[in-house]
Amino acid sequence: MREENLSLRAKYNITALFYDILDYPWERTYRKWRPWLLGDIRGKVLEAGVGTGRNFLHYHESVELTGVDLSDVMLRKAAMKAKKAACRVTLLHDDASVMSRVASDQYDWVISTFLCCVMPDEYQRMALKQFSRVLKPGGRFRLLEMVYSKNKRIRRRQDFFTPFVEKVYGARFDRKTVQYIEESDELVITGKSFLKDDVYLLVEGVNKVAATSIV
Repeated sequence: MREENLSLRAKYNITALFYDILDYPWERTYRKWRPWLLGDIRGKVLEAGVGTGRNFLHYHESVELTGVDLSDVMLRKAAMKAKKAACRVTLLHDDASVMSRVASDQYDWVISTFLCCVMPDEYQRMALKQFSRVLKPGGRFRLLEMVYSKNKRIRRRQDFFTPFVEKVYGARFDRKTVQYIEESDELVITGKSFLKDDVYLLVEGVNKVAATSIV
């Protein structure tokens, strides 16, 4: 596991103890998005950064889900939610920028919600390489992230919360995830949209191997 991610894991092993409580104000919005964000997903799915497993209940029963997270404490909480999921869930303690426990060319989908805004910039390209590696040719990805708003009022609110968000979650609003995907030799973006204001950015795409036949 990479050195900076060891620090991030230590942070999340503490945050995990209170995560669902800390995140509750935002979860009131997120829980409205999860059904349609995940309801159309089928096949073999890898969810990177599963956290406490809040997405599990919204996957279709036919999904074969593998969940990966850096924090073993998060995974223990996720395991409790996995028992209530309609789909089959396998949990792996692994670093998304390495994914040494995940086989190549196995997955129809890679899903992540608020992973890349937490991941240090120097590991973003590594994680994207892993997403491509584990996806089947033509496999799809769907990433939900937070970015800085261009609206001055919203930006002031973000600036107010930035110290708390970075300290507790390790998250930043200025990650360059979209840029890194656009520069990728393996992945191609097929759609970008905002779920709320110009902050909650949904990025969708495919593994470049078969992109021309899908887009």
